[in-house]
Amino acid sequence: MRGQQTPGGVERPSLRASAAAFTSLVALAATGLVAGPAVGAPSAGPCALPRTAAHHSLGLDTWNGSYPKPARTLDAVMIFLSFPDSTPLTGTDELVADYFPGTGDFFRRASYGRFTLRAHPQREWIAMPRASTAYGIQRDWDTGRRTQYLRDAIAAANEKVDFSRYDIVYLVADPDAPGVDSDATKVVNLDHPLSVDGADLKRVVTVFERHPPDRNVLAHETGHVFDLPDLYHRPTDGKGDWDTHVGDWDVMGSQFGLAPDLFGWHKWKLGWLERRQVACVQGPGSRLLSLEPLAAAPVAGGTLGTRLAVVRTGPGTALAIEARAATGNDEDTCTEGVLIYRVRNEAASGNGPIEVLDTHPRTEACWDRSVYPPLADAPLAVGETFTVPEDGTRVEVADRTRAGVWTVKVTVEEGRA
Repeated sequence: MRGQQTPGGVERPSLRASAAAFTSLVALAATGLVAGPAVGAPSAGPCALPRTAAHHSLGLDTWNGSYPKPARTLDAVMIFLSFPDSTPLTGTDELVADYFPGTGDFFRRASYGRFTLRAHPQREWIAMPRASTAYGIQRDWDTGRRTQYLRDAIAAANEKVDFSRYDIVYLVADPDAPGVDSDATKVVNLDHPLSVDGADLKRVVTVFERHPPDRNVLAHETGHVFDLPDLYHRPTDGKGDWDTHVGDWDVMGSQFGLAPDLFGWHKWKLGWLERRQVACVQGPGSRLLSLEPLAAAPVAGGTLGTRLAVVRTGPGTALAIEARAATGNDEDTCTEGVLIYRVRNEAASGNGPIEVLDTHPRTEACWDRSVYPPLADAPLAVGETFTVPEDGTRVEVADRTRAGVWTVKVTVEEGRA
């Protein structure tokens, strides 16, 4: 999170048997697991960057098998935790409504209906053994206290929850408990997976949001469960602007963004865009493309046209080009047009793996709504041209049809790609 990110009768092994293993767990938030096993990605091609050991690498020639791939229906359990120093003031039904069906709808739209996130809220409070203030809950959480929190939560819930049935675990704390800090909401990766109910629990989403929560916060955290990186820039002193890398463009940058649909590169990585929907521009020379709006639902029959264009600029870098319009997850966007951004496969989560190029550096837009107005008008409009300073790639927006398809000319200089 960004600062201000059982079938009946089935016997289940006791958590007691795995308690010893859990005491040695090291919980790492937004750092975490090693690169993980590689799983082939049929969408790979000459413009696909290779996956690296960087945390949440945006290389997509292979899939990191340590993470569930959202290419099917995934089941998520929501567990509500209360504390002895506070009586919950908000009902679990209200808390469920804070996140679902909204989060599921976000991913259904983003995936063009290819992925379903199915929530299983437990709808009763699970009592934690310690006061909320005993855990020291905060953004940069002490590892020992965080481990204690997870151990207590899973032990308390294990009497009622069969963890083996679920792909994702959301631990939702009582938002009114005095020790709960909303800035601590995040995904915790387990250095040593915990064996619970015969399944390996590799990561947990710890939710400490107030009621009502930050907009799209659970979509952001769930993105990490699918190996997507933080796209915001965290100032070294904690002060300054967090949104200089991507602004409103992608929920992994800001859950408050006006155009939070996932970048086309993310959708390609997750398998929601196939290779035939990605135009690989190999130079030198010019190529005329028709780009459908990234967030638009498929046309009748469920077919998708080209949604992303890519220019490979180096062994670990690429330019991505996509059309953004006021539809789907982007219906509240500040501006429409053709967005250009740079992708780096060796940049870890939070270190700028994606940077949006500001094609209007002297202006800004929607200062009263945008998370970062200088990038709110980053897209190119019809009739505009932008040349990328570093490599000379030129992007020219020639037209937009009545159906909303953008005609874009991409020119690559000799010797550049």
